[in-house]
Amino acid sequence: MATYCLTVARIQLVLGQGARRFHVAAALNAKAKVAMSRFEPNSSINYDQLRSNIDIVRKRLNRPLTLSEKIVYGHLDDPAGQEIVRGRTYLRLRPDRVAMQDATAQMAMLQFISSGLPKVAVPSTIHCDHLIEAQIGGAQDLQRAKIILENYAYPGVMLIGTDSHTPNGGGLGSICIGVGGADAVDVMAGIPWELKCPNVIGVKLTGTLSGWTSPKDVILKVAGILTVKGGTGAIVEYHGPGVDSISCTGMATICNMGAEIGATTSVFPYNHRMRTYLEKTGRGEIAAVANENQDLLVPDSGCHYDQIIEINLSELKPHINGPFTPDLAHPVSDIGSVAEKNGWPLEVKVGLIGSCTNSSYEDMGRAASLAKQALDKGLKCKAQFTVTPGSEQIRATIERDGYAKLLRDVGGVVLANACGPCIGQWDRRDVKKGEKNTIVTSFNRNFTARNDANPATHAFVTSPEIVTALAIAGTLKFNPETDFLTAPNGEKFKLEPPTGDELPARDFDPGQDTYQHPPADGSGLRVDVNPQSNRLQLLEPFDKWNGKDLEDLQVLIKVKGKCTTDHISAAGPWLKFRGHLDNISNNLLIGAVNIENDAVNKIRNILTGEFGGVPDVARYYKKHNVSWVVVGDENYGEGSSREHAALEPRHLGGRAIIVKSFARIHETNLKKQGLLPLTFSNPADYDKIRPDDKISIVGLKSFAPGKPLKAIIKHSDGSSETIELNHTFNETQIEWFQAGSALNKMKELQK
Repeated sequence: MATYCLTVARIQLVLGQGARRFHVAAALNAKAKVAMSRFEPNSSINYDQLRSNIDIVRKRLNRPLTLSEKIVYGHLDDPAGQEIVRGRTYLRLRPDRVAMQDATAQMAMLQFISSGLPKVAVPSTIHCDHLIEAQIGGAQDLQRAKIILENYAYPGVMLIGTDSHTPNGGGLGSICIGVGGADAVDVMAGIPWELKCPNVIGVKLTGTLSGWTSPKDVILKVAGILTVKGGTGAIVEYHGPGVDSISCTGMATICNMGAEIGATTSVFPYNHRMRTYLEKTGRGEIAAVANENQDLLVPDSGCHYDQIIEINLSELKPHINGPFTPDLAHPVSDIGSVAEKNGWPLEVKVGLIGSCTNSSYEDMGRAASLAKQALDKGLKCKAQFTVTPGSEQIRATIERDGYAKLLRDVGGVVLANACGPCIGQWDRRDVKKGEKNTIVTSFNRNFTARNDANPATHAFVTSPEIVTALAIAGTLKFNPETDFLTAPNGEKFKLEPPTGDELPARDFDPGQDTYQHPPADGSGLRVDVNPQSNRLQLLEPFDKWNGKDLEDLQVLIKVKGKCTTDHISAAGPWLKFRGHLDNISNNLLIGAVNIENDAVNKIRNILTGEFGGVPDVARYYKKHNVSWVVVGDENYGEGSSREHAALEPRHLGGRAIIVKSFARIHETNLKKQGLLPLTFSNPADYDKIRPDDKISIVGLKSFAPGKPLKAIIKHSDGSSETIELNHTFNETQIEWFQAGSALNKMKELQK
């Protein structure tokens, strides 16, 4: 058995009793337990440095700064010399912390081990949530760690996390950005982290939230306006008088779902709601310091936004988005008729609330208030109803305060404090695969087959209170603002608008506190990886670029339509292989639609003429030394941050991904692994490529920032044509490509 050493300087293992399911963590420490992580307030907060950097940049730019700019530019490695042009230049940044969830942490830690570095340079944590499967109930399905908002976010911090939901920390005035594991390794290694200087989209909020309208409706409305790619390359910054009517956890919900519009992250300005939340979660000393530095934590007067969206909260109506995409927005009052018109199933089979998106004490309280109204009239949910608390702290507190009992009594099942159905960890048994049905959730994402692996499931995303109301009514045709329910005694009644306390009057119950602090001296810790393991595998370096153009790349698949990271690297049952690159590569693009036959996981093997699964054909090509390319559509790689969607094509012999446009995180992940993410200069050129074509990418010997590459398309009939391909590589990223990966380049620099 190969033995590798790793000194864990500040890797804090935040795991569950399910550590047996989390093998990287088990390797790091076989005795790891469930932990509720606690933030050490003096370890990272340095408002003096933030202020100094902001002053330097403001003087250089000679203009007011947005809040996003203050925090981002306040973390520049070289504030005096860094070129700063929104949407153009790459910034070299020094984030304060790294947070990793169990599924993505495995590969991040394997890459960190491969780097050869003895310890991490910044506080870094691992949280157990993704690998817990929801089926029976919370106690049986295990418990999870605390969320970033409750522990690690604080006003002005810059945190990166290997989860696309990391931006929920924006609800505490933080810049929290979802990244791939290779980016996390950069920060853990003490290397400046690169980010293209983001544009800033301002969302001005006026009016006041009330009645059935919730914070979730703000982001559902914004998603309908901007679409799934409208926020790409931008930070969404909320501001205006309406902000003060939204709770801190409500702001976190809005920021969390900002990932679904492609935003780099989202952020709210520091206010009294955040101060109260910090105090209620045991961080009063942080609130006191933030109050003293509030001028750093709000936008400057007169600052410029690249785009402005205005929303009057007093006029905003409850929304429900879907199915199959989170930007298809409908007022709840319209969804019944729209569903009838489109042939979507009206019966709500399951209502699901919670996960990281909408799982706060306030969310649970508002849902419980509706449950109580129904119970008082003798009603229970017509649909199945599941509840996923967002943290151990929330679980314990809603149990203590009676909310969990109300939700159970109305027909709900309180699941583990985990991602569960949101990430596809749902052992669903009420419908057969392929059976058309409707579910409503308070999650972020509703991509095809994401929640239950059933492509016929029509998933809609909305607020927890609307989910609860629809689960009680059992149909999409129910509008709780106007429609009546019928009690068992025949009485007609309307649900009153939901109510719920923002924070618990008796403070939070922390629940089971088994946080594991990193050892004072980690030099004696060793990581043993069994070569026979089917869940954990040490990484081998990818091959370096050979200095030549990429000739005759076979088109593996020409993807039709939406292709998220779920389509590229499915979650659910595949999560257990997140630490084993070769095994998880067996899910490569199995959800993508092949334009040749409108089928999933069925492509033509050009060498044999037979059809097979995408990973099978890719492996066959690799075995026969045939490099390949994927061709895709718009916003390729949207959704989860999972870097496996970049590692897998590289591992199986891919060299380039050519699409109309990319989602930000996925494009960066591809670059990190030595692949070429390229876009059509003319999007119509997508139509020129046939599934059996070969493509040569030329001009790589003079590969340079801003200089397009050429692609020669060779058709099977012997004809050919040349098109132009764009890229966003900078000089450092080109070095990654030439070295074979960013990790290879890191090792070169250590020599």
